[in-house]
Amino acid sequence: MNVFRFGARLAGATGAGFVAVAAVNYKTESGFSFGTAAADSSLKKNTAFVFIKPHAVTEQTKQLVQQGLQDKGIKILGSGKLTAEEIDSKKLIDQHYYAIASKATILKPNQLNIPEEKFKGKFGLDWQTALNSGRVLNAMDGCKALGVDADGLDKLWAKAKKEGNLIKFGGGFYCGAIDVPGEKEPLYIFNGFFMSMRSKFTAPGTSIYYYVVEWDADKLPWEDFRGKVLG
Repeated sequence: MNVFRFGARLAGATGAGFVAVAAVNYKTESGFSFGTAAADSSLKKNTAFVFIKPHAVTEQTKQLVQQGLQDKGIKILGSGKLTAEEIDSKKLIDQHYYAIASKATILKPNQLNIPEEKFKGKFGLDWQTALNSGRVLNAMDGCKALGVDADGLDKLWAKAKKEGNLIKFGGGFYCGAIDVPGEKEPLYIFNGFFMSMRSKFTAPGTSIYYYVVEWDADKLPWEDFRGKVLG
């Protein structure tokens, strides 16, 4: 089984990036897997979990997506809604953006593979000393420690970036020294930018709308599904 993870725009639609295909292991109430995108070579069928992002969930968009899929000969096996509360509590969007989110919400700092010399070279502090101090946090715990929401942390992260207090350890892997009002020492927070991304899917009252779809692999290869159907 091949699993893909990407975001795209339905060809012919206005507004960029409102339709995505996820790759997250989660079963919906109707029994479909949130995020499965697979190619079944034995049956020559491709299946995918397509969802409309929260900012674009309207009846007009849903009709546009449904019609666009069906016009391409893609069968809709099921559809439904996932609320922000469910996405948040089960960390579904964190699984979707796992490479980034693992450092921000899923794993604790002591579970990360830190280039210790790079950390010390940037912040002038041994990694183990920093870890033992309790001042090293993932982004989610950083919000709690600082008493800020996602947007609040995003502003502090932007400030740290402007002041040159961020370091990149690898793709989607950053650490920032975030100043704490009234305290001499900063907090060292991983991937603080992710909380703002996450909040777009977890804001109370919002939701995504999904379609579980299937099509003939011979008639529509993955590349064309991604490039021509979603755009």
